[in-house]
Amino acid sequence: MTAPVRPALVEGLQPLSDRYDLVLCDIWGVLHNGVKAYEAAGEALTRFREGGGHVILVSNAPRPGHSVGTQLDGFGVPRQAYDSIVTSGDLSRLAIEERADQVLHHIGPPRDLPMFEGLPIRFGDIAEADYVVCSGLENDEVENAADYRPRLDAMLKRDLLMICANPDLLVERGHRIIPCAGAIGLAYEEIGGRVYYAGKPHRPIYERALAEAASLRGREIDKSRVLAIGDAIRTDIAGAAAFGIDSLLIARGIHAEELNLHRGALVSQHVQDWVDRQEARPQAITTTLSWAA
Repeated sequence: MTAPVRPALVEGLQPLSDRYDLVLCDIWGVLHNGVKAYEAAGEALTRFREGGGHVILVSNAPRPGHSVGTQLDGFGVPRQAYDSIVTSGDLSRLAIEERADQVLHHIGPPRDLPMFEGLPIRFGDIAEADYVVCSGLENDEVENAADYRPRLDAMLKRDLLMICANPDLLVERGHRIIPCAGAIGLAYEEIGGRVYYAGKPHRPIYERALAEAASLRGREIDKSRVLAIGDAIRTDIAGAAAFGIDSLLIARGIHAEELNLHRGALVSQHVQDWVDRQEARPQAITTTLSWAA
């Protein structure tokens, strides 16, 4: 019988840094909480780059990478912490461009409209749409996926494809957990709807990130030298495992309660019990992203 995988409990990125040439780092929940930046996380990535590594931020944000970069500036995430940004919004734009002659119905808040900038789009309601793009809940402060059931039923009746521009189910905002577009995508799948997920844990976003890194480094980077960092088992860790790269789970975030953090510290047995119940498992776990304890 194979022994269960026991991830290393590490105190920062430094103990792992020599093993990798490239870090693919999640953004929301790792670099900021939707309100302000985590300074230690930005410092950790900066130190990694100063040691010769590259950092690509890989996000399920339903907006283009340049738009996310502007948002990170506002939160106080330093530009020297990363080389480039690849987002679910970037891949969603490609899928939308392929359907330039079709009518699109958008589900999501106005802040996600930059995803459509510069594209020849005809918007319409569900009755006239050829497909749907879901970038999020229209008011994620008060709504959940169940509020969209009438709309999903109408979409299913017409067999409309949904492009889910943010596959995350949940995200941390300040001290709250907020539902994301992935929750609506999952609800549509559960009633038989067709969904294309543009970001993690699906392969295309990793391929795009590695291509970006190869361009920066001047050569392809072996997967054994790539580390994914994120706070979500379902997207960050499962996506890394499926793509064949190592991962570091950030425990303080959407899984903090499940991991039974005690005064901000990880307890080995609690962590292992939780990891044993997961389909995808990280190679290492740390409480928050920092360079060293």
